[in-house]
Amino acid sequence: MNFNLVYPMAAMVLLTFFMLVAMFRRRVRAVKAGEADAGFYKTYQEGKEPREAAAYSRHVVNMFETPTLFYAACVTAMITGQTGTAMLVLAWLYVALRSLHAYIHTGRNRLPSRIKTFFASLLVLLGMWGTIVVGVAMSG
Repeated sequence: MNFNLVYPMAAMVLLTFFMLVAMFRRRVRAVKAGEADAGFYKTYQEGKEPREAAAYSRHVVNMFETPTLFYAACVTAMITGQTGTAMLVLAWLYVALRSLHAYIHTGRNRLPSRIKTFFASLLVLLGMWGTIVVGVAMSG
């Protein structure tokens, strides 16, 4: 069994951890600067999160949405033997697009660029699943 997809998966995990640490730092900074009350982070119902911290918070939530389909695709591809060059390129392309999406979302947050990057990552993810389904269909 070829485990080459572990590397792009590990890159996504690192990106997720990077975003988690960045979010935590923004939250601590906001509380220390008096921009947010620490109590807000107990229930997320009282008060308001500052814009910069909120962008990181929202992005971390985003890192646990469609990327779960990426992880599932990688594991499925490895189990079914669909780990060729096309799948590896698609996996790394997905990681690159998600990294760019994180940069846009937590930076200037320009919506048109963010939407295009997110949609491109969805198309790549769809391509990964299509490659798996076609590969399994052709081998069985």
